[in-house]
Amino acid sequence: MVMEHAEETVESTGGLKLYAQVWRPPGEPRTVVAIVHGIGEHGGRFKNIVHHLVARGHAVYAIDLRGHGRSPGQRGHLLSWAEYREDVKAFLEKVSAREPGRPLFIYGHSMGGLIVLDYVLRHPEGLSGTIISGPPFESVGVATPLMVASARILSRLWPTFSLEVPLEPAALSREPAMVTQYLEDPLVHRKCSARWAAEAIDANLWVKAHATDLRVPLLLLHGEEDRINTAAGTRRFFESVTFPDKALYVLPGGYHEPHNDPGHEQVLQRVEEFLLSHAPTTARPRSVSTA
Repeated sequence: MVMEHAEETVESTGGLKLYAQVWRPPGEPRTVVAIVHGIGEHGGRFKNIVHHLVARGHAVYAIDLRGHGRSPGQRGHLLSWAEYREDVKAFLEKVSAREPGRPLFIYGHSMGGLIVLDYVLRHPEGLSGTIISGPPFESVGVATPLMVASARILSRLWPTFSLEVPLEPAALSREPAMVTQYLEDPLVHRKCSARWAAEAIDANLWVKAHATDLRVPLLLLHGEEDRINTAAGTRRFFESVTFPDKALYVLPGGYHEPHNDPGHEQVLQRVEEFLLSHAPTTARPRSVSTA
């Protein structure tokens, strides 16, 4: 497959220069997809999405958020969740400037899904649709009362204190090679700061409380057997969204990363159908659940 690949920097708040990549098909892309990754990973871990979409004429951009991948900053740390909003804003502005007038979609996975929803609830303008994969509405064994209280106390007393993210690598995908790639990736980390943990808890609560305010076409994706973030939490959020243009696809037997799991072809076909059906500005609202 022929594609153009380039590396770029995105200047965010405070002059922070974030690493980003772009993959484009020959000629004019049909749509543009901007990817926001999950905790501890980076924008280079979405090659299945890149290959599937670029081969079908779509452009894909991906950013490494602050404290992740090739971008600067303490691993998994931030002072305020608003910094992620500024990162996403700068990222989308860069993408829009590079792809003027083309339908623009934003794709957030796991923590990236929470970041994206927090952003689009406040800034829906300019987006043709939102794709959210494996969001952390109900994480397994994370937000216990003790852990929440500890995170809030440490966030005030020692905000940069580094914590180990309780993530089970084997739960990412049913494909052993994908788990091995994750474990051997030098850009992956499993760290978060006390401030990050407290901010993530509050962002999660805020996004769920404002589900009825969403006004951008939404596609939710989740693995049925996700042991990191439950599919039940995503189903509940889907039901809370009152905007009629929404769809939910739960991958049967799927783990945390639907795009890296056996059956990812069906998942990415759903993604492309969503892109094409929402590329025209006259796309009609619909509500679909395949759960």
